[in-house]
Amino acid sequence: MKTSLIVGEYVSAKKRVIMAMSGGVDSSVTAALLLEQGYEVIGVTMQIWDTDETEISGEHVGCCSLSAVEDARRVAGILGIPYYVMNFRDIFEEKVIDYFTSEYLRGRTPNPCIACNRYVKFEALLDKALSLGAECVATGHYARLGFSEEYGRYTVHRSADRRKDQTYVLYGLTQYQIAHTLMPLGDYTKDQVRKMAAGFDLPVAEKAESQEICFVLDDNYRGFLQEKVADIKPGPFLNMDGEVIGKHKGIPFYTIGQRRGLGLAAGERLYVVRINTGDNTITLGPEEAILGTGLIAKDVNLILYGELTGSIEVEAQVRYNGRPAPATLIPLPGGAVEVRFHSPQRSITPGQAVVFYHGDCLVGGATIDSTAGSAAFQ
Repeated sequence: MKTSLIVGEYVSAKKRVIMAMSGGVDSSVTAALLLEQGYEVIGVTMQIWDTDETEISGEHVGCCSLSAVEDARRVAGILGIPYYVMNFRDIFEEKVIDYFTSEYLRGRTPNPCIACNRYVKFEALLDKALSLGAECVATGHYARLGFSEEYGRYTVHRSADRRKDQTYVLYGLTQYQIAHTLMPLGDYTKDQVRKMAAGFDLPVAEKAESQEICFVLDDNYRGFLQEKVADIKPGPFLNMDGEVIGKHKGIPFYTIGQRRGLGLAAGERLYVVRINTGDNTITLGPEEAILGTGLIAKDVNLILYGELTGSIEVEAQVRYNGRPAPATLIPLPGGAVEVRFHSPQRSITPGQAVVFYHGDCLVGGATIDSTAGSAAFQ
């Protein structure tokens, strides 16, 4: 597939770019690189927190926390670019936090970063950027954007640093959004980015990675849910035969494939294999019970194709840090898809994303709705 990369496409025109700045090393270096390439860069941090309830604290290292604003402002000052904090609280609350909470209450496991990318960074922020006369937004994601002459479509490719590759959370990008987005870090490793930060004399060169969920302190999502939802009820743990073997603390606190933190003494390793919100039960079983050979996914977004006219062979990835596995992707009536893996996969989890690849090219992705071929309930 012949693909041309988007990075640097607009240099000669010196186009205006809104740079999403998190206060971290990645977005800071991205801003510096774009300045070097001739862009007019405007730094923006998205305000997603409640200023009445949140205090600036070095302990909260989320990508959009109040403490991150100070780092982003310092970097913008060093680079000599304008810098603003823009309020995105309402849309973040609706599209990310409310979604995050409701999915856990449904016994599903959400991915808030995907929701944030889809509705906040590459929709609300992009709309704001264009309204301010910018041509595109830029982020510090590790991914490569391009255009395929063969397919006649904008494309997303894995980054040079596979350890940092973030294409899994970018499958929701539309053609329009890709065409108006820059991600220059896709050709670099994390180590190279840190060295560049030091070369630019940026104070965030050795700054630690931000926590996984930016709005949850200390990665304690259970504590966050307890504050947001008052009526989380405990219920029974069941074994594979449907017998009560213990008591769980509440459905939102568990996810498919979980082994640690069950609080249950047993003679064997047990894993969460089914979450049933109807009767408030969680079924536990052996490791082989969390293996599955297929899934049904909805809310599909395709990048490489306009639509699927038939089955295709892909590599499908069901977890952010998982490995893509050979699979057949089958379109279903109503816009859903079926994924049939060539070999069993661990912990296929409703609510999480399944993302499809051709080599390093992102085909698209969808939200897992149900699993198939599990040994748990055959």
